Amino acid sequence: MPLLRFAPSPNGYLHLGHAYSALFTHKMALRENGRWLLRIEDIDPTRCRKEFVTAIFEDLHWLGLEWPHDVLFQSSRFDAYAHALEQLKQQGLIYPCFCTRTQIRNVASSRTDPDGAPLYPGTCTSLSEKEIAQKRACKLPVQWRLDMRKACEKTGPLSFTEMPPLPGARPQVRFANPTRWGDVVLQRKDTPTSYHLAVVVDDAFQNITHVTRGRDLEAATDIHMLLQMLLGLPTPTYTFHRLITDAGNLKLSKSRGSPSLKDLRKAGVSPSDIRTRLGFD
Repeated sequence: MPLLRFAPSPNGYLHLGHAYSALFTHKMALRENGRWLLRIEDIDPTRCRKEFVTAIFEDLHWLGLEWPHDVLFQSSRFDAYAHALEQLKQQGLIYPCFCTRTQIRNVASSRTDPDGAPLYPGTCTSLSEKEIAQKRACKLPVQWRLDMRKACEKTGPLSFTEMPPLPGARPQVRFANPTRWGDVVLQRKDTPTSYHLAVVVDDAFQNITHVTRGRDLEAATDIHMLLQMLLGLPTPTYTFHRLITDAGNLKLSKSRGSPSLKDLRKAGVSPSDIRTRLGFD
C-alpha cells in the first residue's frame, strides 16, 4: 500500500504553507489509494517546544485531517541516526569538522549551495589523526560532514522517479546532482543528527513509498538519494508541489512572522475558507 507522511517541525505555529502541504499530502494519499502518517521532526532541542506540537495536532484536526495514532517523534530516534552515521564512518565517508560559520565565510569562495550558503571549502578534510585528537581534547565543538567526492565515487550517477502533481501525469526520471551541495553536515554541533540524515533514516523506517515536498526542498532530494544509496535504503517516489507565497511573492515562513493558522482561526477564518483559498475545495 502506498504510504506518505506529513512531517512538520514544532519550532513555531503552522501557517498556510504547512496547511497546503498537509492537504496536498492527504490528497495524494487518496489518489494513490494509500494512507498518510504524521511525523514530528523535533531534532532541534533549542527551538522545538511542546506547545507547538499540541498546536500542530489542533490545526490539522481543525482542517478536518486524521491520521494513525502512532505518531513518530524524531527526538526518540537518535540511536537510529547514530547507527546510520556509524555505517558511513565505517565506509570512510564522513569526517569531523571544527570550523565555525564565521571561519567558513571568511575562507569560502563565492560559490554557494542551493540554499545560498557558502560552499564548505574542505578545511578539515586534511586534518591528521593527531590534529583531530588535539582539537577533541580541547573540547572544540565538532560536526560530521559527508565527503561528497568519495560518496559520489562510490555510488556513481544517481536518478530517482518524480511523480508530477497533476492527476494523470506520467512519472519522470530525474538525475540527482548532490555535488552542488558540497560536503554537507550529517551530524550537527548542537544535536546528534541533521535534517538530511534523519529524514532518510525515518522514511525507510516507516516504509514511506511516496514523498511529497515543496519546491524549496527539491534540491535537497539529491542529498537524500545519495544517502539512501550509501546506507542501502529504498528510494521513494517524489512529488514536488508549489509554494504558498505572500503579497511580496516570498515563501511563507515562521521566522518572518507569516500569519499562523491559529491566528487565522481566531480571526474567524473557517477550514472551508482555507481549503478554498488553497485550491482544495
